[in-house]
Amino acid sequence: MIKLNGLTKTYATTEVETTALHDINLDIGPGEFVAIMGPSGCGKSTLLNILGMLDSPSAGEYWFNGTEVARYSEGQLAQMRKAGIGFVFQSFNLIDELTVFENVELALLYHDIPARDRKARVQAALERMKVAHRAGHMPQQLSGGQQQRVAIARAVVSQPILILADEPTGNLDSHNGEEVMQLLTQLNEEGTTIIMVTHSHSHAQYARRVVNLFDGRIVAENLRAAA
Repeated sequence: MIKLNGLTKTYATTEVETTALHDINLDIGPGEFVAIMGPSGCGKSTLLNILGMLDSPSAGEYWFNGTEVARYSEGQLAQMRKAGIGFVFQSFNLIDELTVFENVELALLYHDIPARDRKARVQAALERMKVAHRAGHMPQQLSGGQQQRVAIARAVVSQPILILADEPTGNLDSHNGEEVMQLLTQLNEEGTTIIMVTHSHSHAQYARRVVNLFDGRIVAENLRAAA
């Protein structure tokens, strides 16, 4: 599904050039659950942004589902993103002025989906995440764990083939963090490819493969044995 060849990302100012990612080579197959780990500033978020087509590499190739997208325009990347990628963020990124239902529905508004079908899909996603009873509430009326469940519902409502999770348990207590990891594991078991950035060694163990970054380079990969 994903193939990175010599992927490099540099940021340049008038005085200095910084390499955030250097010569990344990585293959991720459909249905994998991969955790990306490393110290702060090692390039994890930069890599996730490129995988999510929110940023473009400075050099190298990025193949997504058989298409080389490294040199795509922002409009082309947006179309690819919309068609196949869901996002889960540490800070939830829900819109305070919208209800839970409206936050999840927002992910479908740019798709050519009739209103009746949108409503059914949003309801199904909320029920799946066990927050359907909060559909009419505003985000600030929810606990952190409930907000992240809504964020996951928003990520899956468009039925993406890939979910990118950036520190999805970072703002949660241990109990809610474990619940979120179990939800991601369930989605993966149903066939969704998941790539997760995390600082948590215990949560990384939910993944089948752990990729370690340091100073913008992959320094280790570990495959976890099946349970």
